[in-house]
Amino acid sequence: MKKWKIHASLCIVSVFFMLLFVSSPAPAETVLKVGIGMADAGQLDPHISAKTQDKCVFGWMFNGLVRLKPGSMDLNAMEPDLAERWVASADSLVWTFYLRKGVKFHGDYGEFTAEDVVYSLQRAKDPKTSGFSSDYANFIAVEAVDPYTVKITLDKPVPSLLALVSNYHGGNIVSKKAAEAMGEDFKTQPVGTGPFAFVEYKSKQNVTLAAHKDYFRGTPKIDKIIYRYIPSAASRELAFTKGELDLTYGVRQQQWVDRMRKKEGIIVDVFQPGELRTMHMNMTKKPFDDIRVRKAVAHAISRDEVAAFLGKDVTQLNFTVVPNGYLGHSNDVVRYEYDVDKAKALLKEAGYPDGFKTKAIISKRPPLLAPMQIVQEQLRRAGITLELDVVEHATFHEQIRKDLSPLVLYGAARFPIADTYLTQFYHSRSIVATPTAVTNFSHNTVADAEIDAARSEADPQKQKDLWQQAQQKIMDACVAYPFLELLQVWVRKDNLDYGYDLKAALTLGPIINETTMLK
Repeated sequence: MKKWKIHASLCIVSVFFMLLFVSSPAPAETVLKVGIGMADAGQLDPHISAKTQDKCVFGWMFNGLVRLKPGSMDLNAMEPDLAERWVASADSLVWTFYLRKGVKFHGDYGEFTAEDVVYSLQRAKDPKTSGFSSDYANFIAVEAVDPYTVKITLDKPVPSLLALVSNYHGGNIVSKKAAEAMGEDFKTQPVGTGPFAFVEYKSKQNVTLAAHKDYFRGTPKIDKIIYRYIPSAASRELAFTKGELDLTYGVRQQQWVDRMRKKEGIIVDVFQPGELRTMHMNMTKKPFDDIRVRKAVAHAISRDEVAAFLGKDVTQLNFTVVPNGYLGHSNDVVRYEYDVDKAKALLKEAGYPDGFKTKAIISKRPPLLAPMQIVQEQLRRAGITLELDVVEHATFHEQIRKDLSPLVLYGAARFPIADTYLTQFYHSRSIVATPTAVTNFSHNTVADAEIDAARSEADPQKQKDLWQQAQQKIMDACVAYPFLELLQVWVRKDNLDYGYDLKAALTLGPIINETTMLK
């Protein structure tokens, strides 16, 4: 009888724990809901797209051999990523990277090895598969010495070689196996090694990512990211206010920032890099083939007026063609101060006493359209009638790259070193509508020698001097008028903790990684 009672008691306890186990709910899935101010993805291939809406996702999905410390764009804060360490030859022509072992790609694509690095960098160099091929023109060879060692050989030293193998643009490492298997489908089903893996893309709706459980830095604390495309600022704000979003792309205007800062339970993040707003003037098309006309345009634009409209917290003035904070930036250049009378006098001298009419294609996106409309009014005061052809953002990019607009207002952020900006926007190899086109909208050729010399200059001070000379020549020729930078503005619920101090993000949006959590 006593044994029977003990047995019965054990059964009751067992049943109790079974019921407890069955009835206990599974841990709730942690889902981060993000809104971006675009209608759709560009291309979800990190070697092709430089668009803001894609850069954010790339920052969550991919790694480079090295990386900038999260929350920073300080080149002195570069740290190992997929490479544990690296060494360079005395002449900086041969770089050897020693890779982490055991790093897993998303899904069933296996372990990351040197073959993936070779494939990715060769892919980044090929104009057929890369939007950044010109950056890798000096790569003679990329070789897998063994499964965990890669050797890169250059024909001449490259300024900040580490920038080209960081988790940015062509430096993002993709899975060779996945890219070859998917072909064209890889553009919408990317595979990397980062903290989050691609799950699903719905055109003009969203991208869904899931935590990469085998991420080499640790499993993310967030289980899923739903990244929604919401082009309307009002719609994004409404969704954020209603709790449908935890984090969203903001409006880069002072009034909006001030208003959002007054709301409880939210944090407004304003951070670097600033996207430099520059008016590029095509010096091969009349009337902009006349330097007096280009200078008249420069004197007609008021930096201070544009900055006052957009707001002090979201803008920084800029006086040269390289953004503030970039290695090699120099303010020792000619400045064209706002002077309407001087603009009119230059136009008269150039044979346009009554001014002239011109056209420009511009994106309907507010960060570009708003400053362009202010400039339009400023030019009118000087006698220049500017007709705006306002188009969808994707159409804007397509048409200006076909050289269809004599004036191009462009905003961009690049890796923070002068060479990237000077090469892409002001070297003759980068002139739009040519086989090697990048974003030289002005058809500038005056500083090729200095830009090229700086790329192969080993002495850091001499290199900076060459970059300064290049900036001076470009500003002397007045082929472009840089006037201000728009900083990044995002807003989040105060229960979202990035896990680091956000001061800058080259992805133009906050990095979400294994340290990020929703409290």
